[in-house]
Amino acid sequence: MSRSIAMRGVLALILGGSPLSSCLADATAPEAEPVASTVPSLLAEGLVIPVSGPGEDGSILPAVIEASRHFAKIARLVTPSLVHIQSHRTGRGGGTIEETGSGVLMRSDEHGAVFAVTNQHVINGAELTDIEIKLYDGRVVRPVSKLEDLDTDVAVLKLKDDRLQTARWGDSNALDIGHMVLAMGSPFGLSKSITFGIISAKGRRSLNLGANRNVLNQDFLQTDAAINPGNSGGPLIDMHGRIVGINTAIASSSGGNEGIGFSIPSNLVYNVVNQLLSHGQVQRAYLGVMLDENFSDEKARKYTLERQRGARVVKVLPQSPAAVAGLQVDDVILSFDGRDIEDESHLIHLVSLTELDRTVRVVIVRGGRRETIMVRLTNRTKLGSQSALPQKERPAVRDDGSFENVGLTLHEVDRHLGPQLGLSETACGVVVMSLSEGASAHGSLQLYDVITEVARQPIGSVEEFSGILAAHKGNGPLLLRVRRYEQGKTIDRLLLWHK
Repeated sequence: MSRSIAMRGVLALILGGSPLSSCLADATAPEAEPVASTVPSLLAEGLVIPVSGPGEDGSILPAVIEASRHFAKIARLVTPSLVHIQSHRTGRGGGTIEETGSGVLMRSDEHGAVFAVTNQHVINGAELTDIEIKLYDGRVVRPVSKLEDLDTDVAVLKLKDDRLQTARWGDSNALDIGHMVLAMGSPFGLSKSITFGIISAKGRRSLNLGANRNVLNQDFLQTDAAINPGNSGGPLIDMHGRIVGINTAIASSSGGNEGIGFSIPSNLVYNVVNQLLSHGQVQRAYLGVMLDENFSDEKARKYTLERQRGARVVKVLPQSPAAVAGLQVDDVILSFDGRDIEDESHLIHLVSLTELDRTVRVVIVRGGRRETIMVRLTNRTKLGSQSALPQKERPAVRDDGSFENVGLTLHEVDRHLGPQLGLSETACGVVVMSLSEGASAHGSLQLYDVITEVARQPIGSVEEFSGILAAHKGNGPLLLRVRRYEQGKTIDRLLLWHK
């Protein structure tokens, strides 16, 4: 009901003391003739915003009805290209993990391919035989190949059948805040679901998408169109029926929709898809600097800036494009290739998507003076393991579940290990299998401890522990919640653990 009221408030205008409730009730009644007869007088009084064209009987329709018909046309146009995706993978403990999501069918004439675009996390770790794609007509097909890019959370699933109805790409740069959009997908497994909303914000970056999703290229569209679990990978659609985003995440305290959803802009997805189809991977440019993640207003004033903007260089990697161009520590990068830099995440995003071997103009502040430097960017993969604008490095996890330079070996708790540790078969967490003297943090961690939370975030796998460990800023302690079996009973303890 609230969504209906909101829509009417947008499309109908109340003036003076005339009640709008009666004409809205008529507008939604089954009998259309009384509405047609009242519309001219309503238009004359300025109570209804006119539309450009007449109705079927020659009368002008209320805008809310015209908009409703337009949404229905978009749904009929795009729904046949919507797919439901289900994947399975084997967990570390040997159990099966199921993922469900959505996708949209697209076509590339250049590569002669029909494929489903979705989120990488929907099919992460699944073999081709463990991925099912349910089409609009009820058929279930499997992809013939898959291409993935973790840094954008985009995946491409190639299909054998080229007779499928596909959608069209739209221009996400043409979207403005307030533009209306539709979100489509399979929330909670309910296929072919459509929700309505607007673009609430653009350029959302530095989002925490969870322990296992370190997305480098963050430039999200924010929408209040309802997005729920199962919508991941589904399309965001403009009022022309074109794909302007791929829905990927929500901000929620309950796990469900609370009016804040995030979509990857279609222009970014289109670029990633083309590179995956052409090269099998996304080729990212390399600058060769490390940046200040805590560049504040106070620090900015020390560099003669009136407020925090740009990205401050804290390290220049040797023999990198930045070093060759003459960038120095404490340079503040204000502009990159003609784009004003908002923060370090913005610069990371722009650099990584720049064409390889291209020379760009970089404007910096050095010693209180503005300077312009020309930098020729190269391919990151050709320059060894150092990253130009590094993602937070995860501790390397060996096959035995141990962490390099941390001195800790963990194993996922499953239904077989739980009872042996004095826990139930459904217990979640990771058990400490071995630890060095340094890793024990003054004896706080012990063998057989089951770590259930890290920094107040529940964990159920070694990968989740690794992700939170990598995202932890600074060298301070981490708060662990551990479950320990002592004197015939299980107790929970909070521990401070130093990496």
